[in-house]
Amino acid sequence: MRSKQKNAKQAGIETFDHRLPDSTSTEELLNLVEQLNRNDAVSGVLIQQPAPPHIDMTRVIHELDPVKDVDGFHPINVGLVALGLPGAVEPCTPAGIMELLEDAGVEISGSNAVVVGRSNLVGKPAALLLLRRNATVTLCHTRTRDLAGHTRTADILVAAAGKVDLITKEMVKPGAVVIDVSTNWIDGKQVGDLGEGVDEVAGWLTPNPGGVGPMTRAMLIRNTFQAEARRRP
Repeated sequence: MRSKQKNAKQAGIETFDHRLPDSTSTEELLNLVEQLNRNDAVSGVLIQQPAPPHIDMTRVIHELDPVKDVDGFHPINVGLVALGLPGAVEPCTPAGIMELLEDAGVEISGSNAVVVGRSNLVGKPAALLLLRRNATVTLCHTRTRDLAGHTRTADILVAAAGKVDLITKEMVKPGAVVIDVSTNWIDGKQVGDLGEGVDEVAGWLTPNPGGVGPMTRAMLIRNTFQAEARRRP
């Protein structure tokens, strides 16, 4: 959150931080979201997750104004992304992945892309955004049979399953573009899904941490600007 606030300030965006106690109820959080929806001074709303387990996040996300949904989690935005229609708020991390690929000059159209991970936050929308750019996309997960058989075909491999050492160097096509999105923690240190030696095989590899994370924050700033632009055409 500190990094997000710092980036917002650098972009000239004022932030308001609502830190709620763990005892906050779903109803109390819904009331706050409703107030932010009505506040014309607020361009966008980010609900930091994960929330405490007693919070009904489905209700909370449904309550959020989809125009102010800068995370892209509201069902309306999810539907627009799935259908490839204009006006969608793209989830920050998948959008950041696309920016990384395009800025690096990676040829997405016609490539074989394999996404390992089926979360609503990263895996599913990343597959949709790759498909929109004309990649041939395979969506896998930790229960996929012969996972290595799929990953070895990938020109672009997105690791987003949240399992340490899931992707070994034997599972990577030589020269492939590998995006490591996952956040796992071992003895207080952040690591991704990639095993030792993947960097020896991949032709292009994101560091973790320090790869996709900064791009996620950059896309949050972009989404906030676009949210304000949609509110004030």
